[in-house]
Amino acid sequence: MTLETTVLDGADMARTLARIAHEIVEGHPDPDSVVLVGIHTRGAVLAARLQERLSALTGTDVPLGDLDIAFYRDDLGEVPDAHHHDEAGPVIHATHLDGIPLEDRSVVLVDDVLFTGRTIRAAIEAIFDYGRPGRVQLAVLVDRGHRELPIRADYVGKNLPTAVAERVNVRVSEIDGRDEVAIERRHVDPPTPTDPPEDRAA
Repeated sequence: MTLETTVLDGADMARTLARIAHEIVEGHPDPDSVVLVGIHTRGAVLAARLQERLSALTGTDVPLGDLDIAFYRDDLGEVPDAHHHDEAGPVIHATHLDGIPLEDRSVVLVDDVLFTGRTIRAAIEAIFDYGRPGRVQLAVLVDRGHRELPIRADYVGKNLPTAVAERVNVRVSEIDGRDEVAIERRHVDPPTPTDPPEDRAA
């Protein structure tokens, strides 16, 4: 049996994305230098929302792309990162970066959950197959810790301490019908007490 605890609801997510958008603007005096690239699947949705906010804040049309990193992962044949796979294996999406100006730009990768860092390593490798940005930054809705690579986010919505065995479920209305972040824990029922063995010496 699994139990879920909601840590961010829809209103919380909206406020969090608004804050991240303001932080990105503050970190880029020249808004024309910014390019947003969302990592499929939910990172791409969050990137689109951030683009709307950034464009409204800066008055510029911030370029937006999206990226599938499945074939760039170094653990493709192993137990998958639950945030970018289903039970059958990696889910493959199209990448949309053609025509997106990357050269010498400040590319902000956007993802829903930062966990081991392997997804982000793969995303950086993929980005450089399409161009040579001036710098690459990372914005995530949730940082749950347990890094396996020396990768950190520049913009974090919420730091969420978790156990490795727990799962962080990010839901977005465009895909899941509602906005929320929840921690999923597997509940193990305690063993049923058994009767003591008979004393055969009696």
